Amino acid sequence: MRRIGRFLLAGGFGALVNWGSRFPLAEFMPFGASVIVAYAIAMAVGFFLYRAFVFEAKDGSARGQLWRYVVVNLVGAAEVWLIAVGLARWLAPAVGWTLYVEPISHAVAIAIGAATSYLGHRLLTFKGA
Repeated sequence: MRRIGRFLLAGGFGALVNWGSRFPLAEFMPFGASVIVAYAIAMAVGFFLYRAFVFEAKDGSARGQLWRYVVVNLVGAAEVWLIAVGLARWLAPAVGWTLYVEPISHAVAIAIGAATSYLGHRLLTFKGA
């Protein structure tokens, strides 16, 4: 399977972890905070999947890759948070959208974030793999 296909599979699983973990988190924290914590949970799962399955970067320094992975994901977390909260708090009310606002806003943000994450991990985190 090509790398982009493996990324989509691993990333899809990570996105499911991200999206799915937000629901129980939202029971005891605000929407914006639950988006960030869910992203962190998925980030931990994703590092191991991307390193072993997607980029096959077993020979590089795991410590160096982990630091670059964290940096790429901090940018990604900010992007996902801005998009999710922006859609849910500003765009949805502006256009009168009221049905499943938070779950859909979060899903859209995750999908957009996946594209930039792929580029960041390919060019920075696991470069040369």
